[in-house]
Amino acid sequence: MTAVINFKIDKKIKTQAQKIAHAMGLNLSDVLNIYLRGFIKVKELHISLNEDESNPSDKLLEAVKEARKEFKGGKMKSCKSIDSLITRLEKM
Repeated sequence: MTAVINFKIDKKIKTQAQKIAHAMGLNLSDVLNIYLRGFIKVKELHISLNEDESNPSDKLLEAVKEARKEFKGGKMKSCKSIDSLITRLEKM
């Protein structure tokens, strides 16, 4: 049995979503069904306010660069397993 959900959305958003869904071989009903099923399964709402998550901030890139430098310089230690990591963290 199916049910109908009506909601208001900006026309531009709807058009953009339809184009993306169509390129994936889906329609908006398919997309919303997939999303809602995932929402029910994990009981989490994933929202991103970042318009382009594929472009990390300069601050993040600098932090990664610094961490790599510290690791290469021997200032960081690695763990071979999750158990060894937990053991190390418990000793701190």
